[in-house]
Amino acid sequence: MSVVNRSADIRDGVKDAAPVLLAVAPFSAVFGAVAIEQGLSFHEMLLACLTIYAVASQYVMVELLGQNVPAWSVVLSVFAINFRHVLYSAAIGRSMARFSGPQRAAAFFLLVDPQYAASEARAARSGLRPAYYFAYAACVYVTWIATASLGGLFGSLIENVERYGVDFILPIYFTGLVVGFHKRPSFLPVLVVSAGVSLIAYFTLGTPWHITLGGLAGLLVAAVLARPEKEDLPEGEKLNA
Repeated sequence: MSVVNRSADIRDGVKDAAPVLLAVAPFSAVFGAVAIEQGLSFHEMLLACLTIYAVASQYVMVELLGQNVPAWSVVLSVFAINFRHVLYSAAIGRSMARFSGPQRAAAFFLLVDPQYAASEARAARSGLRPAYYFAYAACVYVTWIATASLGGLFGSLIENVERYGVDFILPIYFTGLVVGFHKRPSFLPVLVVSAGVSLIAYFTLGTPWHITLGGLAGLLVAAVLARPEKEDLPEGEKLNA
């Protein structure tokens, strides 16, 4: 890969990440403040951000820790919420032919929701290369750590976060990510079934199982409706396809 192409990939990664940072920064700052409020030390909060690096599960973790629930329940809840990352890895792994083994390992650690959406879009447009992926990931990861740290240090100065609508920023952004896939085959049935199962699970089983079950339901529908391209079929099956 030429230096020019690598520079272009890095530039595109930074450019595509910029709008995401506007959503990530306030949300991670609030997490830092909430974590300290729930009894974590600053260093414990920072360690969680550096190693777990998953917004929703980190919020659930600090909430459960504040309720003094058993450790196994906290671990199970975090696993349930983060299970969608297994699905992300399986999907985006098909586009990582240019990644080495260590690069794939690092890429899967950094694979959060916006990273997955941007990487899928990039792979569809011009192919996914490490320079683009890690430029995007570095912007989001560094912003998450930095703003969570600021929230942990100064978050107590902010009262009534809901008053400013900060709690709506990331859900709105995630809605935009989902809509961005509207041209994909079977988008509507996958969306309807996934959302329906998620709502049912939320009102029957409660959080965090609605996230995992909704994702699995959508995956099942996508698998049922998927049809391989003719060029991927064995010769004997192409005539009948």
